[in-house]
Amino acid sequence: MQARRAARELALILFSQFDKKITKYNQTEFEDIILKSVRTLTNNSIDELKTSVGAINAMKEYVDNYEADSPVNLQRPIQSNNIPVALPMTSDLSGRLDELLGICEKVVLALEIAEMSALEHTGDVKNYVLQIANTYKENAEEVDSFIKKFAHGWDIDRLVKIDKDILRIAITELLYIEGVPVKVVIDEALELAKKYSTEDSSSFINGILGKVVDEKKARDKEKA
Repeated sequence: MQARRAARELALILFSQFDKKITKYNQTEFEDIILKSVRTLTNNSIDELKTSVGAINAMKEYVDNYEADSPVNLQRPIQSNNIPVALPMTSDLSGRLDELLGICEKVVLALEIAEMSALEHTGDVKNYVLQIANTYKENAEEVDSFIKKFAHGWDIDRLVKIDKDILRIAITELLYIEGVPVKVVIDEALELAKKYSTEDSSSFINGILGKVVDEKKARDKEKA
């Protein structure tokens, strides 16, 4: 996980915890929320890993018991080793594999969170999170005006909060932070939407960010 990717994810968590207008927060409060967010994520990842290990052990126990309780093994002498038996019905096995895949996804997420937490201590991640937060704070009115302008038929106050926060972070990067590749900002905003929001969010966010990029190009041409 690259530092800026981790920073965007932490920025989303930071934005999600604001219970008042961002202009009311200061630098120290930003840093405190980031630290608490990292600690919460780390604890959650530990819990997810423990749950995953427990679920995998339960599956192993199921397989062992299935083998031991098969008629062919029940008839064998007590001291002899069990012999392999045919697998259960595909419908049952498929369901358990789906469960295992779900566990694997949680493990991957937990590892990503652990990596994010480790990166946070390098300073690069926290500094970029603070840059996003402070830059949005300075330009909040204009950033939100872009969302209002391009979210046709949507009241910004009624948008799903996480979608609004993803848009705020991405638009802040696109308009005010230099040297950030446009494609990277949009791609990672869509990844955050897929990871944390609804199925329709990524296409909604992609549409708005595309219009923001077009508007920025038009403004840059006028300045030139």
